[in-house]
Amino acid sequence: MNFLRNTFGVLVGLAVAALIISIGVRLNPSWINYEEIAPFQRWEKVLKSVEHKPYFFVALLISSGIAATIGGVVTAIIVKYAKVAYAILIGFILLFIAMLDIIIFPYHPTFYKILIFLTFFPFAWMGGKITEVIYERKKRRNRRLQK
Repeated sequence: MNFLRNTFGVLVGLAVAALIISIGVRLNPSWINYEEIAPFQRWEKVLKSVEHKPYFFVALLISSGIAATIGGVVTAIIVKYAKVAYAILIGFILLFIAMLDIIIFPYHPTFYKILIFLTFFPFAWMGGKITEVIYERKKRRNRRLQK
């Protein structure tokens, strides 16, 4: 049963992260050249249109960091044990997807290629730690009330 719960937690965390990244990409109306909610089906066309606009990639890095944090929090809330480890797993999966994106589509600036490594793991770890701290405080408070 824990396997299903953990798998569900990881999938929900990834879905939340994808939603937040999609919202981050839609921040500037000039970047939108597609009709769908999520830009992932037309990602190459989006990257070609913003190839020489570094602000797009800065916004993508920021939204990716926020997405990794919130996706890590959601995953850590759902899973029962090893909350930080599963939050870091979200960061690893997002990093793997970002690396595939960089390898497949050659339109990313150099700063993005470097900073992507420094974005996903720390922010996902932070999401797991936030949840762990909240749970520990809740446990301490319950212990105090029982005494």
